[in-house]
Amino acid sequence: MITQVLSPDKHPFEWIDISDPGIEDFSALKEKYNLNAESIRDCLEIGHLPKIEEFDNYHFLIIRTTKAKLSDTSDSLIDITDRVSIFYGANFVITAHRNEIPFLENIKKMDVNSKTLSSSKHLINTLVSEALKTFETLVLGDLDAKLDEYEEIVFLHQRRKPFLKKLYYIKRQIDVIRSVLILYKDIVDYFHLPEYKNIYTQDLRDLFSRTNTLYRNIGENTAQLLSIYFNIESNHTNEIMRTLTIISVFFMPMTFIVGVYGMNFDIMPELHWKYGYPLVMTSMMILSLLIYLWFKRKKWL
Repeated sequence: MITQVLSPDKHPFEWIDISDPGIEDFSALKEKYNLNAESIRDCLEIGHLPKIEEFDNYHFLIIRTTKAKLSDTSDSLIDITDRVSIFYGANFVITAHRNEIPFLENIKKMDVNSKTLSSSKHLINTLVSEALKTFETLVLGDLDAKLDEYEEIVFLHQRRKPFLKKLYYIKRQIDVIRSVLILYKDIVDYFHLPEYKNIYTQDLRDLFSRTNTLYRNIGENTAQLLSIYFNIESNHTNEIMRTLTIISVFFMPMTFIVGVYGMNFDIMPELHWKYGYPLVMTSMMILSLLIYLWFKRKKWL
């Protein structure tokens, strides 16, 4: 569906927004603004990562945005992010997206006399900034809260295994977003060129640096949490093996004594002793006590 947000007869530029775009939506716009067929094809394809391309009379830009809260099992680029394709020149802006983008809807409702809508460059800078802010909101809100919860599970709870799958998905989400942010750097650097540079592009650069740092830190924290989890599980396994080893050491001499007197030889004098059974039982108890004292001395218990 095509919506004309700003008309050129009342504003410095025309803004056309296309939701759920199809090739037929660009038939008139292609001729009107001399749009390249390749950039239109890129706009309609699913899965493109952020990029910026410069043509003779316009720029083509792809940005990605994310939700404030992600599904626990989302792990692909399409599940985690939404794409906004932008064609813009000095006198026009065309935005195209398949899903509803909250910050885009908010900008469309702005006062037409606001600074954001004063020129196409201001609008594009705002769109890129708002897209980056969605990643910052996600990491400071949902992802941070989940990671705190998982850290508590690792260190304070006994039953940890069900959470491992959730931690895997949050690691995948962070990895996908970091791959998107890496490509945002080219866009931010482009707007920071001398011919575009101003106070707003500096804010955009600062926002990108801050968001990139946050995701790098949370990515490292997630990797460390996974490593700690496996170390705790390994130590837990070692404790079980240690306990079983200690128990087996206690029973080894007893098993030996029982094995000796369990042999079916006819001539075994001890079998007919009046105090043979109490003596054997006492010997096993003394051996167990000696092993226990030895373990205590070695600080194995």
